[in-house]
Amino acid sequence: MDNPIVKKTIMKNMTPKMLTTMLLTMMSSTALLSCSHQADGVETLASKHDAQTTDNQASRNTGSWGSVYMSREELAAPPNNIVDDSSLPTMENDSSITEWEAKFEGTNAFVTTDGKKLYHDSCAGCHMHEGQGAKGAGYYPPLANNSKMQSKYYIIDILINGFRGMPSFHGMMNDEQMAAVTQYVVSDLNVFTDTVTAEDVAKLRHANPSAGDPSDE
Repeated sequence: MDNPIVKKTIMKNMTPKMLTTMLLTMMSSTALLSCSHQADGVETLASKHDAQTTDNQASRNTGSWGSVYMSREELAAPPNNIVDDSSLPTMENDSSITEWEAKFEGTNAFVTTDGKKLYHDSCAGCHMHEGQGAKGAGYYPPLANNSKMQSKYYIIDILINGFRGMPSFHGMMNDEQMAAVTQYVVSDLNVFTDTVTAEDVAKLRHANPSAGDPSDE
């Protein structure tokens, strides 16, 4: 393109539209070159962006979750304001389980042989403290003034195997405990005079509790 004759020929054959396009292209190239050759210390859009610092934690806190990077160290030890379980008490010092331990006496099964305490700790939540029963999300039949409670073996069978929504106490109460709570239902919530013994429970107890509803058998 250094030959003036060639340049003159090209210029002569170019249309006004082609000339305009060529001039605009040259002007754009000049502008870009001037931006990329700014003197040191001159502020540009690129230099402003580079000068910005990103606080990833602040970005998370303000809800800007996009493009937030967490290192392996952060993932292994998340900041307190995300998940902080260091202040939670241990099970040994958790005051909220004090009442639970009082009921179960520090174990996952009952220890007491007091029939009244066994009833109020395990049965009253559904059948109510006076044995009057309840209706709501389900139906919890009354145990007080209930003619079915005259049969101690009926009560013992349900305690061992469970019944519909009621769980089995097979692994939570021994024979003496089941006899005690059955006696409370028979004598205190009702006026029946039958005596309930651990031997009565042993007659019905088996190695494994029923997996289904006793009424289905």
